[in-house]
Amino acid sequence: MDVEHVLRIISNGEGLTVEFKKATSELPRSLFETISAFLNRNGGTILLGVSDAGEILGVDENKVNQLSKNLVNLSNNPSKLDPVFLLQATVLEIENKKIIHVFVPSSSQVHKTNGKIYDRSRDGDFVVSTHTKISELYNRKSSLYSENTIYPYLTEAHFESETVQKAKNLIRANRPAHPWLELSGLEFFKASGLYREDLTSGEHGFTLASLLLFGKEEAILSMLPHYKIEALVRKIDKERYDDRLSIRYNLIRAYESLMDFVSRYLPDKFHLEGDQRISLRENIFRELIANFLIHREYINPRSSIFEINTDSCSLKNANKPHLHGVLEPSNCESFPKNPHLAKFFVQIGRAEELGTGIRKVFKYSLLYTGKAPVFNEHDLFEVIVPVIDKVTTKESFTDDFTDDFTDDFTDVLTDNNSRLKQIIFQINQNNKVSMSELAEKLNVTKRTIASDIAFLKSEDIITRIGNNKTGFWKLIKNT
Repeated sequence: MDVEHVLRIISNGEGLTVEFKKATSELPRSLFETISAFLNRNGGTILLGVSDAGEILGVDENKVNQLSKNLVNLSNNPSKLDPVFLLQATVLEIENKKIIHVFVPSSSQVHKTNGKIYDRSRDGDFVVSTHTKISELYNRKSSLYSENTIYPYLTEAHFESETVQKAKNLIRANRPAHPWLELSGLEFFKASGLYREDLTSGEHGFTLASLLLFGKEEAILSMLPHYKIEALVRKIDKERYDDRLSIRYNLIRAYESLMDFVSRYLPDKFHLEGDQRISLRENIFRELIANFLIHREYINPRSSIFEINTDSCSLKNANKPHLHGVLEPSNCESFPKNPHLAKFFVQIGRAEELGTGIRKVFKYSLLYTGKAPVFNEHDLFEVIVPVIDKVTTKESFTDDFTDDFTDDFTDVLTDNNSRLKQIIFQINQNNKVSMSELAEKLNVTKRTIASDIAFLKSEDIITRIGNNKTGFWKLIKNT
């Protein structure tokens, strides 16, 4: 969350999805009433250290980090928030004062704090007390979020155990002290909202979201026989396709396959952000693919389509629209179609806070091609992103650029071994590139690549993290 965006929120004042709270040295007593109300309604932003009138008061610098930690821990404490919903707090400095930013998504469940259910109106938070209103709230939640559907006969035996473990490893890499990592078995799924109880019907069990994240292919197709994600390349054969990837497996694996598909058919273009070299392609498609997967309406039989053309890439998804029309950073509202899928992708580090994705795609798309993407939200959600067919500037794969990129390696890389420089360049582009792919790109045999890799390892230039199948390369001496 950037300071400029927070300042815009403050200038617009409090409302249905925005709440300011003083918090000089302790968390406000009413904080979780607002969190519960936001979870139960449309979500929202809470700014701690800001007065009701929008004056930036700040939070005590000596206590701001502890307050942030307390907030996160309390959001994961069922005696404070039931059911729990793990939140994240961001400390920002504005006008030389520290404030705490908390984004609260709309949840697919009904949440209580201190035994009471809260809802939200433009006048603030209020207690939902009558049976009629409580039933209406539960009914609205169940009708909004198909991911919350309970399958009583779905068990852990229907999940890919290696995918569950991979997800836990990703959570550990993203946040080593994550509270979910202390849990095992059913408790892990309950804490992440993937196993739930419906208090109106008494049903309990694993949800559609859990099946989509971890399910074996046959289990997913038994519940959702129409489920399919089609990835196509149409650069030469416009009527049919040049290549096709048909995905019917779970979303954890689908994300990896689609990112690999992109790296195979779209060139990268590097950009300096400060003194750090970043991949524009990765920044654009990391956001697009994550949101492509987590915001689809999965009970709709329409297949998801990911299509790469010569000058654009389009993504089409079945959708339960919140708005209708063209979305831009200025009018985009953060409204998760599948809150538990979105939350889980955030925890494994494959998605960011809601609302930041569209802004990042606009920013990096303009740097990638000079053109803006188009987001259309209707019953069919469509994104059209301009792409480049090849890199023709300094970012192209030339000796000049690789010489510039590999300045830190000149003690062992001479003019006579430009292939080694090219290998380093390719690894920096894609740290999961295989030796077979390197051999194809450099037009040499795999045995030659293996020999080159062994030399680079011996010179402490690269190292391999993990195994050959799921690991990645790391440059030890990197610009």
